[in-house]
Amino acid sequence: MQEPALDLVIAALEKIRETRDRLPRASRISLTRLSRIVPNKATLLAPVRERVRVCTKCPNLACSRTQTVFGVGNPDAEIMFIGEAPGVDEDAQGEPFVGRAGQLLTRIIKAMGFAREDVYIANILKCRPDMPPGSFGNRAPTSLEMQTCRPYLVEQIDIIQPKVLVALGAVAVEGMLGTRGTMRELRGRWHSYNGTPLMITYHPAYLLRNQAPSEKRKVWEDMLQVLERLEQPITEKQRNYFL
Repeated sequence: MQEPALDLVIAALEKIRETRDRLPRASRISLTRLSRIVPNKATLLAPVRERVRVCTKCPNLACSRTQTVFGVGNPDAEIMFIGEAPGVDEDAQGEPFVGRAGQLLTRIIKAMGFAREDVYIANILKCRPDMPPGSFGNRAPTSLEMQTCRPYLVEQIDIIQPKVLVALGAVAVEGMLGTRGTMRELRGRWHSYNGTPLMITYHPAYLLRNQAPSEKRKVWEDMLQVLERLEQPITEKQRNYFL
């Protein structure tokens, strides 16, 4: 029903342009009906979120998780950041990138001139990878786990339709593209994901482990390329910025 409704609206606007007629008026009832015919992106994401919430495709993860971590942010975002999997903090709060690495990602987003609420953030895997009893920390998702969960991310991207995708780390790249490579080979240049420009950069957790200014600058140079692709104004302060 969505495409016929849009076709009618476009045809009406074209007719107005050709006849130079007065602007159309629509009642509140008509606008409400049209909004029901053409659902917004948040509405389209809701059933995907619900399927993720009750997903048991990976029985071991379904048993060990506190909750699934779907994604957060603006469904109409121009930028979508994609990580590998939730950690212990994300599993507890149900939101991606809320731990130390997430706090650094939020600072990067703000330095780019956006609020966290302006972008969309998600992971390849929607459950925290399970850990052996008595062990601490987080583990990377397996290839099979990412392959199993990847269709949910594909749906998110198809609905949000961001102008730019940013993959955070080599594991996220493997989950998205199915290829492995070193970050030295992958980052700093544009790739493509189903026709959408894809920038690959280091995961914020890497920068927490490696505090070298040269590594932080590499990530920022990648973000400058993202801003340029989006045709966003870049200040001199931003060009010289180090994380």
